[in-house]
Amino acid sequence: MKQKVVLSIMLSALVIAGGCGNSGVKVPVNGENAQSLTTPILNTEGNKIGVVNLSEGIDGVTINIQAEGLSPGKHGIHIHETAVCTPPDFKSAGSHFNPERKEHGFDNPKGFHIGDLPNLEVDADGKITAEVTTAFVTLKPGVANSLLDSDGSSLVIHDKADDYKTDPAGNSGDRIACASIGGKK
Repeated sequence: MKQKVVLSIMLSALVIAGGCGNSGVKVPVNGENAQSLTTPILNTEGNKIGVVNLSEGIDGVTINIQAEGLSPGKHGIHIHETAVCTPPDFKSAGSHFNPERKEHGFDNPKGFHIGDLPNLEVDADGKITAEVTTAFVTLKPGVANSLLDSDGSSLVIHDKADDYKTDPAGNSGDRIACASIGGKK
């Protein structure tokens, strides 16, 4: 069964604001408790270059990304399986978040990882502001597709664009930025 990805991307100039840490609990329209959290994005030198905010609503988990200091152009971005962002290569984040054990890429006939996300477009100044919503993950603990399982997850930005078909990572190149999501403190 082919699944539909609910995605929305908005790109604009960036003004980095706010700090990091949990921002509390929100109650979406449907009345279920869902978390919202903010976490820093680190570059390969371990410096903060932006923030990621995740919140759950009726359409799924919305991921707001604000960063600077990236190379202009398209970059692959994926949710990875572990909330550990150890520079310089971020291999500590593990593989793509893939509890359904599918292959990589939206154009792959064998399915896609639920951690696969659309490419980001970084502006000429190396800045990005983007919003992506995915219905395939949750911030609710205790379910297989939760980003907040016992070891958390991470959001990883890659050096190159994702080709949306090549397993395991769409030929998206090195991991150049990482944000830890949940995990044990």
